[in-house]
Amino acid sequence: MTAQASQKVFTDRIGRIQVSATMAVAAEAAKLRAQGVNLVDFGAGEPHFNTPQHIKDAAIASIQANYSRYTVVPGAPDVRTAIVDRHATDFGSSYSIDECVFTPGGKMALFNTIQVLIDHGDEVILPVPYWVSFKDIVEYAGGKVVFLQTSEAESFRITADAIEKAITPKTKAIILNSPSNPAGSIVTESDLERIVHLAHERNIFLLLDECYVYLNYSGKCVSGGSYTFAKDHMVVLGSLSKTYAMTGWRAGYALAPKAIAASLSKLQSQSASNATSFVQKAAVAALSSSQDCVAEFRREFIDLRDHMLSRLATIPGVTCTKPEGAFYVYPNVSKYIGKGGTKNATELATRLLHEGHVVTVPGEAFGTAEHIRLSYPVTKQNIDEGVRRMGEFLTGLK
Repeated sequence: MTAQASQKVFTDRIGRIQVSATMAVAAEAAKLRAQGVNLVDFGAGEPHFNTPQHIKDAAIASIQANYSRYTVVPGAPDVRTAIVDRHATDFGSSYSIDECVFTPGGKMALFNTIQVLIDHGDEVILPVPYWVSFKDIVEYAGGKVVFLQTSEAESFRITADAIEKAITPKTKAIILNSPSNPAGSIVTESDLERIVHLAHERNIFLLLDECYVYLNYSGKCVSGGSYTFAKDHMVVLGSLSKTYAMTGWRAGYALAPKAIAASLSKLQSQSASNATSFVQKAAVAALSSSQDCVAEFRREFIDLRDHMLSRLATIPGVTCTKPEGAFYVYPNVSKYIGKGGTKNATELATRLLHEGHVVTVPGEAFGTAEHIRLSYPVTKQNIDEGVRRMGEFLTGLK
């Protein structure tokens, strides 16, 4: 380096975060594939379905019509209307288009919301296990994560009682991801209502990650946005990625009070500007057309979940809670940690990748030490082969 080498190059805030664990796993798997290694991939957090044809047709038509220029930053009025109408129809919420921001993916909606609401020293309650990016995004903003431990024996259930006990005078926000990534756990409707009341009465912001809200297998789909009395202390974070098999399209949104929505739009104006214009047209088609594809996807995911659980049950010593939503299983592999020289779940997952040729994500990325995450939107044949490889590798550890 130059004579200025003694000067600090990078900011403190970039040092507070790590590369996304799921992205790191995907990159390592890509390297092995490039070398000709045959992998069974349980790592990717995305549906195996193709984007429905009517959604693709809408995007193609908009491109052909030269709908390829800038839109207003929070999204064109038609896409925001489609979002608020869909949410109102399905959940009884009451948002205007001025309370909606369309973003390049649900992660940006979350990132921007945290940057707008969380300042240095603010506490954010985060249930464990948690999606990999929650912790890092809060810490990037300077906030302090307050981890809320949940019980595997109770299927990692998040309760209002536990939330209430975790609240302190410094609590600024609570993050709820239901159904959750990685464990597929849900917040019951009664607990959700109590948590909404708690947050509203104590001037705490409730950040509701509804990425998997339509993949709830326990009964009817539930959204905190239904509790319209608490709108002032709530941000609904949504995504079309999982619901409509649109992961690569980068289509997300936030529903929030006007002042927060305006701040989200202001921040986005200085980063991504608007989300891709023709993706907005595709989103309108997804949200405004028949929702039969969503129901079809949900039925398939339930079938694959049950198949995955039945296969995992054949591996001695591996236990797994039954997910009530999303499309992951989160098996406990503690029996095998320590065998064969493996010190933790990360080392186990790394060896499983390189030696067993199965892609998984280690539990440390989600805040637990005894688990690995498997994404099951693959064929049943791949489930059978992947779990066979896992069993062979794990039982071979001495």
